[in-house]
Order: sequence, then C-alpha cells, then structure tokens
Amino acid sequence: MKHYVGLMSGTSRDGIDAVLAAIGDDRDLRVVAHHHRPYPAELAHDLARAVEDRTLSVQTAGALDARVGEQFARAASELMQREGLSAADIRGIGSHGQTLHHAPRGEPPFSWQIGDPFRIAERTGVDTVAMFRQRDIAAGGEGAPLACAFHAARFARPGHDRAVVNIGGISNVTRLEPQGEVAGHDCGPGNTLLDHWVRQHRGQPYDAGGGWARTGRRDPELLAALLEDPYFRRPPPKSTGPEHFSPRWLAERGGTMLTNRDAADVQATLVELTARAIADELARPGTPPEDVLICGGGARNDFLLKRLAAALPETRVRLTDDEGIPAEQVEGVAFAWLAFRTLNQRPGNLPAVTGARGARILGCVIPGSGGND
Repeated sequence: MKHYVGLMSGTSRDGIDAVLAAIGDDRDLRVVAHHHRPYPAELAHDLARAVEDRTLSVQTAGALDARVGEQFARAASELMQREGLSAADIRGIGSHGQTLHHAPRGEPPFSWQIGDPFRIAERTGVDTVAMFRQRDIAAGGEGAPLACAFHAARFARPGHDRAVVNIGGISNVTRLEPQGEVAGHDCGPGNTLLDHWVRQHRGQPYDAGGGWARTGRRDPELLAALLEDPYFRRPPPKSTGPEHFSPRWLAERGGTMLTNRDAADVQATLVELTARAIADELARPGTPPEDVLICGGGARNDFLLKRLAAALPETRVRLTDDEGIPAEQVEGVAFAWLAFRTLNQRPGNLPAVTGARGARILGCVIPGSGGND
C-alpha cells in the first residue's frame, strides 16, 4: 500500500480537510490521519464575496488562486509533518480546490476551482493531481459529483439497497443499487443557506447541531416557495453550487417572507428545505433505499438528520462513521482515491452519474520534487 493525501474544501468555505490514506487498490484502503486547517478569516470573507461577485477582476481572481493554493499546501504539509512523513513517503496528493463557479450548462460549460496546484507540488515536493472536473466537462459531463465513484468502491454491498449522502455546502446523493448499478447527482442546498442565515442573524459561522433551528417552526408557505425552483424537478444528470443556491436566490425566492417571519423560523425552514430536497431525490426512482449513510459537515447537524429521518420513515439513516470513515473525512479520502486512480492511469468519473460520453482519466499531474517513482 502507498500513501496518498486528499485535499478538500467544500462550498461552505470553512477551511481545508487534509486526509492521509493508505491505498493498495480500489477497495483496499485505510484512513491513516486527518487534519483540518481553517481558512484565515480574511480569506474566508474574500472567498464568500468572490462567489457572489459576477464581475470579479483578473487581479482579484489570480491573487485568490495563489492565496488558496498556499493554504492547501500548508494543510498537506502540516498533516505530513504531524505524521512524520517526508515527500518520498507520499505517492500523490489529490486536490479538489475551492470552487468559485460551477456552470456545467453554461455557454460554454465550465467549472472553476482555484487553489494553485503548482504551489502545492512545490511546497510539499509531492506529485499533485488537480483540476478533476474539467476533463469530465470536456467530455460532455456535469463534472460533478465526482465522489460517487469512491462511494461505490468503499460503501457498496452486493444485494444491499443503500445510498451515500454528502451534506456539504451543497448536498449530493450516490444511489448504490443491489445489482451494482450506481446513480448520483446534486440534490440542492446543504449547509450553504443555513450558514449564511446564521451568520447574518447571529454572527456565528454555523448553527452548531442545529440548535438555533430547533427553536424555530417550519413555515409551509416559505418552504413551498423555495421548492418551486425548477432545479428540484430537473432529472439527472445534474449538479449545482452556491452560485445558484446563493443568498441572492434566497432573497428573491423568499421575498418579504424572510422579513415577516422570525429569523429562527426561517432557519428551521431552511433545514426542512435541505432535508426535503435530499429525501425527494432518494425517492425519485420510486422507493427510497433501505440504508442511507451520511457524510460531510452537515452530518454533525443533529436536527437536520432528525428531519431527514422523519422524511424517510422506512429508511435507516446513519453516519459513515459506522462504516469506518468519519463523516467529515469521506470527501477528502475520495480525492486521495481519485489521485490514486489518475496516477495509475485509471478513469475516475462515472458516466452514468455525470453524463459524460465515457470514462475518463481525470485531472492534470504536477510533478513534485520528492523523488517519487
């Protein structure tokens, strides 16, 4: 087995998860260590502004790319130092980057992740794989969600009907059918609107455990207005991001209801929106799965999981912790695994999920200087 590092920062933009994994083959994988590096407050603020800014300057974008790249490099280096590993001990780093804009149905289609991978390779000395989404988009796909292939390799069980749900800034689902078929797509908002609302009204980065939302009451009128967005009815393949489900989107959809309701009631309704969007997508084939494994930052929102379980009364809802990988580490491990796939000349996308014309080897490889073969 060889060591790989996966670097992931999701659409919540809270920081970087660096996960060290030992990988021998697709299903022969062991998580060794995890390190979370929060973004500096100023950078997190600038990233939030950049996602909302439709006229971002080249100078601002370039500087953000470099700043985020340095933070990714530090996250990987800190993890390696803590584990006593040198560049020669790591076969590769897989870096998802920080998404600024995802437009797989744009003219032309594109997806833009920043976090200069050349800086990661230079600072760590390790071969670095990055820009995973672009090849899938070039092949006609959505470019996301890409973790579905890893979810299938790690969590599928023959004869079992189960799903993996990642609740990051955006939520996505991987359906693992008993016969081995895999389907997946983005459901809609995960934590992104919840985090925005609690920051705006309580000055907190997130609603810990859903405690504030629990004090509110769900508003059926507001929920119905939010669920009217056509994205929720669009058939897969489909993917989205905070550039669509943004504070601007919430203001336009919610209108005066946002100011006429108690702020805690809005937060409770946004929890229900996330839960309903996931549950509706899981029920789309006709019957929800028997077993749902939850990962991502939203897995620690107890109130959200309670509402999801209520929306799926016949389904067992639990965390990926039960299957050996803590919920907040799954997506980081997925990009370590995708780097393993790329460096071994194996495709990493699932055309049935993304809609690409075929399986593709993903990403570009920036050589490090650690003497890896």
